Amino acid sequence: MTTSVLTQRRQRINVLVENKVSFAGEHAELSIYDTYQDAQKVALHSSELLFCGMLTGKKVMHVADCQYHSAFLPHQSFVLAPGQKVLIDFPEATLQQPTTCLAIEISTDKIRKVVDALNFKQEISNNDFFHYVPKLVHGQHNLQTQQLLEKMITLFSENEQHREYLIELSLNELITRLLQQQSRELLLASCKQANMSTPLGNVLNFIEQHLHEDIQIETLCKIACMSRSKFYQQFKLAFGVTPALWQQQLRLQQAYRLLQAGERISQVCYQLGFNNPSHFSRVFKQTFGASPKHITKAN
Repeated sequence: MTTSVLTQRRQRINVLVENKVSFAGEHAELSIYDTYQDAQKVALHSSELLFCGMLTGKKVMHVADCQYHSAFLPHQSFVLAPGQKVLIDFPEATLQQPTTCLAIEISTDKIRKVVDALNFKQEISNNDFFHYVPKLVHGQHNLQTQQLLEKMITLFSENEQHREYLIELSLNELITRLLQQQSRELLLASCKQANMSTPLGNVLNFIEQHLHEDIQIETLCKIACMSRSKFYQQFKLAFGVTPALWQQQLRLQQAYRLLQAGERISQVCYQLGFNNPSHFSRVFKQTFGASPKHITKAN
């Protein structure tokens, strides 16, 4: 968080619940929300897509139209579709330790332009691989998304000469990451249905089923029926990471769930194919902003 943003927030504490500081761009608006007291059922909605990133504290989100009720914590994203409404509880907010999150409202036209640009480069199907599905998305940030959000706070809040151009680049990246996340989910769902398998969907399914193993790239190329170079190019375009990094992200997400359930750190480490507890702890903290010990102590 930049010093200028912190100063503006301190100068503008007008309300204790959902105090808001906003910065506008051409196709998006970034807002930082601070809450300074315990509150329940505070409403939030937008006519455009709303990408929320938790910075400090804890919220509990309630979305009636899909019976969703869950905690929202730092290093997590929460994406609302246009028109979708959410009610928020703030169980831990105090004047000394406020609950803080950012929200980026993105225009539908901007999302459509990014979708068209990505599909133009996509050779897997009939040029409609990427498409935005208007539904709630809640997931862990990876390190790259966390760094991107921190950069966007600085870009929106500064009056730098090329501000709009740099915001546009960052916005393209954020939308792409959202679309890639939804594409993964849709592919995994479709490949589990009869007669609806896809090459990359089958690859994702295989990785998920062999999470603890060292998977050879040649095996994945055969499943996708692609050459090595074509497979790498299509996989990274679709999902934003290499197959090895995708497997590691899945392992870490599963590790987070197991640690929350009370399993021992060493057991989780070796169970998911990590050979070194120190390396496991390091990449875990890089991904989630907290050590495995911190997660086990919090539960």
